[in-house]
Amino acid sequence: MMRITLNGQTSELDVDADKPLLWVLRDDLGLVGTKYGCGQALCGACTILVDGQPVRACQTTIADAADRSIVTIEGLSGKVAEVVQATWTRLDVPQCGYCQSGQVVATTALLTANRKPTDTDIDDALSGNLCRCSTYHRIRAAVHEAAKLLEA
Repeated sequence: MMRITLNGQTSELDVDADKPLLWVLRDDLGLVGTKYGCGQALCGACTILVDGQPVRACQTTIADAADRSIVTIEGLSGKVAEVVQATWTRLDVPQCGYCQSGQVVATTALLTANRKPTDTDIDDALSGNLCRCSTYHRIRAAVHEAAKLLEA
């Protein structure tokens, strides 16, 4: 049995300790907002927060996440997350949208730690989150806009 705290709820799961957290989330728990992209932690589509830090769920085992706080796109909450999500919608950031849950999770982590990110800060924080549609200019604009709204 593996004990995890997922989106604020503690659960015990009877799964193989080596099972990737991505598949536990999607297949065992039905939380499909976290996407499968590459399976090698290169694209960022599966980005979640573990103890407040962005990690790749495809390469994190359920054992690695045991007794830690896990937040998925479905459980993202609080002022920073709300502002990021509202800005994403208002600025029409997604094109296909596949990478966006990972982008939003990573941006929420960035703005939680740094309310005034530079372009370099944004690039560093989101460099591992790929967007096949190349909406990077809209993503960066949304991060700056969300930062401004959080300052107010």
